[in-house]
Amino acid sequence: MDIHDFNALLVAACQQAEPQHLLLVFTKAVLHDDHQPQEAERFARGEGGILLPIMCLDRAASELVDFASLQAESARMGEPWQIVFVACLDGKAGRPPAAADIEAALKRMIQTIQTGGDVSRYLAFDTGGEPVRFH
Repeated sequence: MDIHDFNALLVAACQQAEPQHLLLVFTKAVLHDDHQPQEAERFARGEGGILLPIMCLDRAASELVDFASLQAESARMGEPWQIVFVACLDGKAGRPPAAADIEAALKRMIQTIQTGGDVSRYLAFDTGGEPVRFH
């Protein structure tokens, strides 16, 4: 499956045999409280920092039209973001995932991001809907 942007993810999710639910955690880059002066300099150049979750959203894949509509919805919800992490949760037997499963998965995503855990299991996109890779 070639996911070259967020809209390609939506297409792929809608083509799955079971209904897909998208879990989205929006983040912004910040400096941690005990940062060093050189870290502040790098941050001022747009480098470094940590990603802080600022809001989350869950939607059935079929409810999202495209990345532009997601951007508009997120703009109405809160403050500007820089990276959105996305995971898909499968339904079962043609039914969407249970609300408790969605909530638990979102909490795990947020915790992973907050603690600097392994985010490689999630897709990440910038504000233009382009994939972001972490090294």
